[in-house]
Amino acid sequence: MSSHREAPEISKDPVADNTDVYAFVSPDKPDTVTLIANFIPFQNPYGGPNFYEFGDDVLYQIHISNSGSGKADISYQFRFRAEIRNKKTFLYNTGPITSIKDPAWNRPQYYSVTRVEHGRSRVLARNLAAPPVNVGIRSTPDYAKLARQAIHTIGTNRKVFAGQRADGFFADLGSIFDLGTLRPFQMAHLIPSAAAMGVNGLQGSNVHTIALQVPIRDLTRDGKRPTDVMDPQSVIGVYASASRRSSKILDDARGIPVWHGPHKQVSRLGNPLFNEVIVPMADKDKWNVLPPSGDKRFAAYVTKPELAGLLPVLYPGVFPNLAAYKKPRADLAAILLTGIPKGVVPGFQNYTGPVQADLLRLNVAVPPSKSPNPLGLVAGDAAGFPNGRRVFDDVVTVELRAVAGLTIPLVDPSFKPDDATAAITDGTSNTNADYLTWFPYLGTPAGGYQSKPGRPAA
Repeated sequence: MSSHREAPEISKDPVADNTDVYAFVSPDKPDTVTLIANFIPFQNPYGGPNFYEFGDDVLYQIHISNSGSGKADISYQFRFRAEIRNKKTFLYNTGPITSIKDPAWNRPQYYSVTRVEHGRSRVLARNLAAPPVNVGIRSTPDYAKLARQAIHTIGTNRKVFAGQRADGFFADLGSIFDLGTLRPFQMAHLIPSAAAMGVNGLQGSNVHTIALQVPIRDLTRDGKRPTDVMDPQSVIGVYASASRRSSKILDDARGIPVWHGPHKQVSRLGNPLFNEVIVPMADKDKWNVLPPSGDKRFAAYVTKPELAGLLPVLYPGVFPNLAAYKKPRADLAAILLTGIPKGVVPGFQNYTGPVQADLLRLNVAVPPSKSPNPLGLVAGDAAGFPNGRRVFDDVVTVELRAVAGLTIPLVDPSFKPDDATAAITDGTSNTNADYLTWFPYLGTPAGGYQSKPGRPAA
């Protein structure tokens, strides 16, 4: 849901589909920032013999905007290539894969990392090995070991990983898209039924992750590590994208499409759920191909979100104050389009300037929390969403409560949120493999042999 099938066209091209973006000060290395971009949604763990992999024909990028322009000042580019070692077999592997160099793995994938700053490119690494997918207990008997081998060090104090992980996003997809039902509160729905626990629609799903850990000074405008939370230069904006070449021709001799021409963006993602539930269906494909710096044209969907109007209709009598509120939603504009300026939350800001752009904004001077709260900033934990996003942050609950009016008093003290607002949740939590406390932080992907439909197993 975060961005798993958020637009008509990209839903037909999952290998290029951003699912989630994370950006946070690394809890175990607080002088670094970890950037994570996930792709290829709803992976079936036993989806062989042609298992999931990054697209050799897709340019994957993680972008940093540190100038207040909404434009990418720094980009990290990832290009992949797969090989077939044994052309006489249909098998993904011809025996147990005990290392990422094991010849029994028949389709290894390699990638390069390039840093682009203000138009100047520098290749940081070539021929880095990605790990295989988690096939099962015989094919990948020690998957955690394979994943560790695929964590590469670039220079000093920089790490990169690209490969399959458990999907860390959680949401009750089946319920939410059934006329906005929240199972814990469906007794109050326009079409009521008994209250129930939420069901994680991502249970059992894997994704493909690109994770990068770099010193904070690599990302800031002046190349320094800020210590003052109120310093404007302590804030960076982050988004990820996938691009394809502009034309495709079928090569009859090889039976595959061959891409030509310059790269064109086909997918992007900054804040979770932005294109998913804020942008109308008719504009979703357009949003995906445009840069964040042009998001002013979508601002009206933020300041008057459709979901805020639907909640009082779907839950009659539950949100009277929200129904009566007719002012533009300045709170949502700050959270999603500009960052939160000084004076709104005491001792905090992640404002990037007046340019309206969907960016995940991170104040890198905020240290990791000693007692993290998955509700992040609205629960008093300034190290969490919407100050960046950690892998365990409950962004669905945070954004549902914000849309329902919980954050309006930050900019309009005259507004009183409805009593139900602070209790809204879809009732889910992560039911896939546990998050890691070290890079790349997302858990071990569900194994094909071990899994049953809807039941993940490492």
